[in-house]
Amino acid sequence: MLSLDPLGPEWDCPLGSKDLEEEEGPWGGGSGLPPPGSFSGSWRHDVGLDCKGSLEGAEARAWTTYYYSLLQSCLQQAGLPETQDRSQVPRTGCPGAEVTLCILGSPSTFLSVLLEGGVQSPGNMLLCLSPAWLTKVPAPGQPGEAVLLVSKAVSFHPGGLTFLEDFVPPRRATYFLAGLGLGPGRGREAAELARDLTCPTGASAELARLLEDRLLTRRLLAQQGGVAVPATLAFTYKPPALLRGGDASPGVRLVELSGKEGQEALVKEEVGAFLHSGALGDALQVAVKLSGWRWRGRQALRVYPRVELGTVVDTVLALLEKLEEEESVLVEAVCPPARLPFPGSPPPGPELAVRICAVVCRTQGDRPLLSKVVCSVGRQDRPLRHRSSLPQTLEVALARCGLGETGQVAVVRQRVKTAAEAALAAVLALEAGLSAEQRGGRRARTDFLGLDFALTVAGRALTPVALELNGGLCLEACGALEGLWAAQHPRSAAEDAAAAPLVETMLRRSAHCLMEGKQLLLIGAGGVSKKFVWEAARDYGLKLHLVESDPNHFASQLVQTFIHFDVTEHRRDEENARLLAELVRARGLQLDGCFSYWDDCLVLTALLCQELGLPCSPPAAMRLAKQKSCTQLHLLRCQGPPWPAPSLHAVPCCPLESEADVEKAVHQVPLPGVMKLEFGAGAVGVRLVEDAPQCHEHFSRVARDLQGEADHPGIGLGWGNAMLLMEFVEGTEHDVDLVLFGGRLLAAFVSDNGPTRLPGFTETAACMPTGLAPEQEAQLVQAAFRCCLGCGLLDGVFNVELKLTGAGPKLIEINPRMGGFYLRDWILELYGVDLLLAAAMVACGLRPALPTHPRARGHLVGVMCLMSQHLQVLNSTSSRETLQGLHDQGLLRFNLLEEILEQGEYEEPYCSVACAGSSPAEARLRLLGLCQGLGIDGPDYPVAHFLSHFK
Repeated sequence: MLSLDPLGPEWDCPLGSKDLEEEEGPWGGGSGLPPPGSFSGSWRHDVGLDCKGSLEGAEARAWTTYYYSLLQSCLQQAGLPETQDRSQVPRTGCPGAEVTLCILGSPSTFLSVLLEGGVQSPGNMLLCLSPAWLTKVPAPGQPGEAVLLVSKAVSFHPGGLTFLEDFVPPRRATYFLAGLGLGPGRGREAAELARDLTCPTGASAELARLLEDRLLTRRLLAQQGGVAVPATLAFTYKPPALLRGGDASPGVRLVELSGKEGQEALVKEEVGAFLHSGALGDALQVAVKLSGWRWRGRQALRVYPRVELGTVVDTVLALLEKLEEEESVLVEAVCPPARLPFPGSPPPGPELAVRICAVVCRTQGDRPLLSKVVCSVGRQDRPLRHRSSLPQTLEVALARCGLGETGQVAVVRQRVKTAAEAALAAVLALEAGLSAEQRGGRRARTDFLGLDFALTVAGRALTPVALELNGGLCLEACGALEGLWAAQHPRSAAEDAAAAPLVETMLRRSAHCLMEGKQLLLIGAGGVSKKFVWEAARDYGLKLHLVESDPNHFASQLVQTFIHFDVTEHRRDEENARLLAELVRARGLQLDGCFSYWDDCLVLTALLCQELGLPCSPPAAMRLAKQKSCTQLHLLRCQGPPWPAPSLHAVPCCPLESEADVEKAVHQVPLPGVMKLEFGAGAVGVRLVEDAPQCHEHFSRVARDLQGEADHPGIGLGWGNAMLLMEFVEGTEHDVDLVLFGGRLLAAFVSDNGPTRLPGFTETAACMPTGLAPEQEAQLVQAAFRCCLGCGLLDGVFNVELKLTGAGPKLIEINPRMGGFYLRDWILELYGVDLLLAAAMVACGLRPALPTHPRARGHLVGVMCLMSQHLQVLNSTSSRETLQGLHDQGLLRFNLLEEILEQGEYEEPYCSVACAGSSPAEARLRLLGLCQGLGIDGPDYPVAHFLSHFK
């Protein structure tokens, strides 16, 4: 809703008129029968809108029919097919084990969210057209909370396909978003359904009541967010606790009244001072309005010239009589529209005004992200309101007003982005201080805001001034703009969907909901680089039971159950799996899943899952992927069909267990080649060999130095120290992290590696997301996927290392667990996807709740610090404390990989240091400057060279 309407005397409507103030449609609190439909179309009307077991009166049925026709009209205008009625054959499913995103509200308001949900999570985005299609039942073991069940809904699928469906048994909602209203009618029913749910909710009546108070939100935005708001004088009667006391807010003056009568002198004095104050700037008019949730959409603005003190005072006094406790009367400046082009002379003809509508969403880590900006343009002397003008992009709107210079438009966009994100940050900070009761439930949060801005001039700068929060109408405006584009540019419209970050948040919160309280057995605790596991498990509410060889491991104190068991002797994995299964049964552990992220324990984990009847990839597949030569040789035999076959990506190699094997291998594998440990990790013992003598020398050296686990813990020597020789292939190196479920690819994340320091292969630098062309990125993803399928890896999170050669992707190795080093952290930061949570979901037999096409929110470029090169600076200028401090300040991302600063013959990276940027070039330059300042860059470790692949 736009409260800053340019008004002349002809717009001074009688109090109570709705000509200027808008409600968010009938769902927002209207009562009675629905408005007469203006729908015209050929869709079927004999569909099953009744819900079995629920009784709806004639009025409620009329509303359900109205919203069904509205949905069909919206689909028709978007060029999408009519909803198919499948309600006669109820769908069965796995209640409680599937993502269920449920929206209860007007189809026109939420259409963009529904369509985006159909793309990101097909069949799991559900629209309920009636509260009767939903049921609340008490949650077992959670007093005061309820489970929300969906018996009937319209489901959304890719391509805009929709189906009217019944669910038997009902689906349990994992996320609920409702069009709320606090008055009579369906909005109140929606509010009751949203209260105190066990599933996450994106809104609640309690939060809506706070955010619909203009005075509270205006003060919050100005005081906490530093957002420009219209100069405002507020008279409030018994203000709510959140408005009492506190520091003065810029541009907002609050006057607390002891009563509603006998305030003439005080009102005249305050209004007079306000109208003559410099706070109003160039404003020639002021608006007088009521503030409070009760008045949302139920009044008209009154606008007067600034010089008419008496009229303004009389209006304020008249409105004071209507106040109830915690309500206010506002006198606010009507911001004069910016005269464009700026600076310069206005064009001939009526002066135009620009109104800006922005949607901002909560993303990973509770960080706000502007997702869409939509504008409307109109004459200054006519009201500009939602639904009264066509939505336009910011660029087109400003160009129509005479401002077409790209740089100036970019400045305006950045100011809108800063203000909108600061507004949501202020709201999230407010909510963080509220109790569950004040929020309307333990899981109630605000996941998106719509903000209306006026574009005005302040301090000779074009400035967006926040008028008010307006979620539904702003979301609808963004969807309308996307709809205008969709017919001609469907791909660009989908890629730029305003609802994309919101749907990603719905999925993320759904995953947390599905996994809370799950009992998981974890095999192997790992080292310091996996410390994030324990913090994440606590945040997600996972109940971990740990099997670990070290009885003194710090994680033994952080889990529900600690089982001390030697898991390092892998030749006995089958026997150990049986013994562990007996221990689990003896302790009475009721497990939902079992998994590992530690290389050494992957085969044991698969065998144990087999013993316990828990989901996992087959042990044979794990063994195949674990032994590098077996992986390559097996894939070389996978000739297809289907084509292209995995054999295209495999590399010739020979296993080495003796000197005789080395002699045979040098005649079979083209040199130069790469020698590495069969079961190794972290690039320890990997070397480029150019001739037969080098092969023999390196084999003897590794056989002497790395004989067992004690020689270099954690790199796989518990499996033995056998080696292999494989052909060396030229090309750029890349990691592909995959999430597979039931043999289907759910998500893939590609990163680029910098050149290694030959003859070793220790990683030096990395960049994410990839800088490759889309076709090359797709080749890598498909190669990684086909190699996993070829080995029988069907369920899990896997890390595949490949080289992109002139002949296409070539496999280096498959790590049948989530990516190590910095990869989980980077993917979580950039895409909001947690590979640890995805792995845990797969282990529980649950399809991970992931967006179909995750989009990076920036770029990260990083370098590794090696003790052979950086021991001195890591003890001084780049100490762990220094790097952690810079990380905490947001200047870099620091991932510690080793605990102890100790230089050895065979090294792994000590830590990763990365910088973020809006482009790879920006991130690269920041990192290079940081490395030079910290002493990480040097003649023997040329960071600029390692980053050269990322230009």
